[in-house]
Amino acid sequence: MLQSLSPRLVFFGLALLSLVSMLFAYYYLQQHLGLAPCPLCMTQRVAVVAVGVFALLAALHNPPGWGRRLYAGLCLLAAAFGAAVAGRHVWLQHLPEDQVPACGPSLEYMLETLPFSETVSMVLMGDGNCAETMWTFLGLTIPEQTLLLFVVMLLASLWQMLRPRPTA
Repeated sequence: MLQSLSPRLVFFGLALLSLVSMLFAYYYLQQHLGLAPCPLCMTQRVAVVAVGVFALLAALHNPPGWGRRLYAGLCLLAAAFGAAVAGRHVWLQHLPEDQVPACGPSLEYMLETLPFSETVSMVLMGDGNCAETMWTFLGLTIPEQTLLLFVVMLLASLWQMLRPRPTA
């Protein structure tokens, strides 16, 4: 059954998953609930968008063979980066209170005053703002849900890379 799915359809599915995730994050979490994203959340959003863009390009281009694997590899890399950042975020949220790092400056301030490489380093390290649990669904925090999203994206991308050419 799964082997009969066209690569184009799988890539469109990944792009749609990314779009729905971003719409949920922006319109529901940020606009409706008023939850401002922390620097790690913003980094995860960049990774979700990257997966979506690569998947949409792959779906529109619909290349055979090595091209499909290349696009799937790009999706895989973006999802792996996002999973690593989400994993760090989950780890920060599960630290004991006395081990949580101090809150840092806003991303806007860091981008305006610090060198870019230092800003990236500080963002990826996370701070006390990232350790707060602001909202849960089914007992999972936002970073835990995002980590699951990246795992799904990783598995779909890996499958796209490794599966044999589908038969028409």
